[in-house]
Amino acid sequence: MYPAVTEVKDDAGGCHCRDAVATVNQASACVPPLQAGRRSFVLFVEGDELYEAMLADIAAARTCIRMESYIFAADEIGWRFARALAERAAAGIQVRLHLDAAGFLLWGNRQLKTWLRSQGIRLRLFHRWRWRDPLRYNRRNHRKLLVVDEAAVYVGGFNIHRESSRVAFGTERWRDTHVRLGDAAARTATRLFDDFWNGRRRQSTPEQGAVNVLVPNVNRTCRQALRCLYTDSFRGAHRSIYLTTPYFVPDHRSQRDLREAARRGVDVRLLVPRKSDHLLVQWAVRAAYAKLLDAGVCIYEYLPRMLHAKTAVVDGTWATVGTANLDYRSLFMNHEINLVSRDPLLCQRLEAQFLVDLEEAEQIIGRQWARRPWSQHVMEVIGWLARRWL
Repeated sequence: MYPAVTEVKDDAGGCHCRDAVATVNQASACVPPLQAGRRSFVLFVEGDELYEAMLADIAAARTCIRMESYIFAADEIGWRFARALAERAAAGIQVRLHLDAAGFLLWGNRQLKTWLRSQGIRLRLFHRWRWRDPLRYNRRNHRKLLVVDEAAVYVGGFNIHRESSRVAFGTERWRDTHVRLGDAAARTATRLFDDFWNGRRRQSTPEQGAVNVLVPNVNRTCRQALRCLYTDSFRGAHRSIYLTTPYFVPDHRSQRDLREAARRGVDVRLLVPRKSDHLLVQWAVRAAYAKLLDAGVCIYEYLPRMLHAKTAVVDGTWATVGTANLDYRSLFMNHEINLVSRDPLLCQRLEAQFLVDLEEAEQIIGRQWARRPWSQHVMEVIGWLARRWL
């Protein structure tokens, strides 16, 4: 089993997707090109280790802290981060905290919001409810990003809440994935945070020879950049696609691309949770199984606990980890941000973790799945019909 924290040091060395097949080594028109190479990173799959690292960087901040999260809960984890941010604000450090209004309504409270603002933290709630524009409330900020002094950036699926902590939540804690990167990615993350904070939607512009790039799903030329990202990677796969997602409710194009990849001999494996925090989503997820299984896609359900990681590794040479689920909300509605990498060591670690997770999963067998009760068929239809609003 791989450790919860994997650290690797430096080793120098608007459009929709096109119908033509691309290779994963090429960029779509929505994703800047990357070079293969190695950069320092730390990979986290345990919340307690991640939180300790984030809090240590926050405590060491000297100029500015920029933080986004869909969930920033009013629990022991959220209050610990709140106190850490307040301490830096009291020391004269600029602290900007961008939270989603819907997420904070469900997980935060008025006491936490009032206290954060009283401590000199610049708190902004994304898309608060407005009677004049009620539909915007459904378009949410699902990004999880921490940038400290333009020197370190954290991105991935972990929220700030006790459900991701073994100390606070126990063995049923959520299984998730996050990455810490250094200077070059942090500078890009700073620009992306500031753009989003100020209402701009510029495309990510990595530095020359970049190995990693942060990709938001909305920019001035494309409102579906992450859908383009997934489409190009699926169509360009030659050997393998290892996909982990907690909410697998894909559009028809994404399903078709996965099926076609499997039919041309690509080893396509999909890992989803058996235990879900949204029952209706789980019904919608299973509605997609039959056609994928018929095409040769291998589907596994993770058994021990809630699986919340969002990762993909293609051919062992290209990987993404971030906040976007492979569902309608992430691909077409929410604001998301993913790390895309051609770092062979990061790809290797993510692929190895995927195989470790498979050891705690059960494979769905096509013949057995076809014999499931009709009551499950009915629930799947209900879930699928509601997929665009989940």
